[in-house]
Amino acid sequence: MSERLRGVVDQLAIRPGDRVLEIGCGQGVAATMVCQLLSTGTLTAIDRSTRMVEAATRRNAVYVASGKAEFLIASLEDVNLGDRRFDLVFAVRVGLFLRDPDRAHSLLRPWLAPDARVCTFFDVPV
Repeated sequence: MSERLRGVVDQLAIRPGDRVLEIGCGQGVAATMVCQLLSTGTLTAIDRSTRMVEAATRRNAVYVASGKAEFLIASLEDVNLGDRRFDLVFAVRVGLFLRDPDRAHSLLRPWLAPDARVCTFFDVPV
């Protein structure tokens, strides 16, 4: 597993019952780490790439089958999560949060539970 993503997940301080939204899940590596920390909580992960969502779904098939995780093909600008609320939202290397953080956060607002945490990480790839 990626040490960089392990460091990210460690910083999230995930609680076992958190409802987590990951923006830009890529191949689902961080999603796996998050699901391992959830007992009654759930993970919803989105990515605009069909290939990435397919890879993340395969990697996390056991969590998808149990209902703990779901992976959706969507961008933050276009996703419709209905009346769901999340305790924690995180994004790693998602350009919108760097280019226009106010817009990114305003797009999240409808899905944030009271006292929700939003964590964004943008480091330079090595």
